[in-house]
Amino acid sequence: MRVLMFGWEFPPHSSGGLGTACYGLTKGLSNQKIEVVFVLPKANSMPEKTHVKLVVADNFENAKNLNIAKNLKIRKINSLLVPYADSGVYKKRYSSYQQYYRSKGIENTIYSQDLYEEVQRYALLAKEIAKEEPHDIIHCHDWMTYPAGIEAKKGSGTPLVIHVHATEFDRTAGNPNQFIYEIEKKGMEEADHIMSVSQFTKNKIVQHYGISPEKITVVHNAVEFRDKKFHEKINDGEQVVLFLGRITIQKGPDWFLKAAKKVLKIKPNVKFIVAGSGDMEGFIIEKAAEMGIGDKVLFTGFLQGDNVDKIYSMADLYVMPSVSEPFGITPLEAMRNNTPVLISKQSGVSEVLTHALKVDFWDIDQMANKIVSVLNYSSLHNCLQKNGAKEVANFDWNIPASKCVNVYNGVLGAGCWVLED
Repeated sequence: MRVLMFGWEFPPHSSGGLGTACYGLTKGLSNQKIEVVFVLPKANSMPEKTHVKLVVADNFENAKNLNIAKNLKIRKINSLLVPYADSGVYKKRYSSYQQYYRSKGIENTIYSQDLYEEVQRYALLAKEIAKEEPHDIIHCHDWMTYPAGIEAKKGSGTPLVIHVHATEFDRTAGNPNQFIYEIEKKGMEEADHIMSVSQFTKNKIVQHYGISPEKITVVHNAVEFRDKKFHEKINDGEQVVLFLGRITIQKGPDWFLKAAKKVLKIKPNVKFIVAGSGDMEGFIIEKAAEMGIGDKVLFTGFLQGDNVDKIYSMADLYVMPSVSEPFGITPLEAMRNNTPVLISKQSGVSEVLTHALKVDFWDIDQMANKIVSVLNYSSLHNCLQKNGAKEVANFDWNIPASKCVNVYNGVLGAGCWVLED
């Protein structure tokens, strides 16, 4: 089976969990002999050598195959689209590219000046890609690629499956951009089938987009396991509590700070690390200082590669206080590094984890109490650490990949839908 897949990002140049999920899922599909052509905006940096076979595309002209691996190739088309960009970020990116071209004496008119126009331009390019690349089914990840999937379906006549990793209601904490909402709704209506990363997300799709539950299959995410182990610790006698993720309203960094302040009143010898970047970063830095805990909160900026595992291994506890988290791969990454986790009940991963502490994101008293409990009681810490490491070992990307194949077969009339967990 051959799959034409559209996504925003691919490791190691990723801004969030979507790239991580795409990497793991495509690797799982590759293990099952599914051929995948993965289409990316060319503005993203070229992925390093992994399990993929790379094909660079520049206005539909294929470059030489690098033959790095079998069953998967990356194809890029000229676009300034990048993950998690709003109109303001896109305009700045467009302006910087224009300045660069002009400095070279080139008048570049390829890209659209508006984010939403660029999404549509990308979709038209995708239609041409679909005519060129042999495939049996189209698989799209999140809103920016839905128009591309719709146009690709028109161009090739093959079925379309969309994979919902987040909705606009998650990203904006319930205040959706109407334009993006309409794109998501149209994508869901035009798709032959929908995969959601959790029952939590499936419920949102049914509630906010009016989609029949029968059209949606839950495919929970997994985590990539690595041979390299880290045992990093901060040797200053302080215990460490970690937040790692995009610093945006969706991820709840402000709730993390509120809980931190309460913890520090009880246990002043604790360091809180905020790892990541995002549109709330400046606000959160200022807020920590305003709350009088600036000397206890360390901001690392965006991390990737080995540094992600190193920071997990430094922590005595990882906290994911998300306001609305469709799944949440980061707790699995923490558990992979033998770090106990405290997660928001407003998350998809809370459906599938047993050996994790759970709390409502807004309940900062309970969040603080549970943080203190893990730091104070070694028996609780060790129990979560030991059993969490055992539990996460079951989260293998071959499992969601198998469910995707079942969905493909169902759409193509060659099998049955995957059973819900």
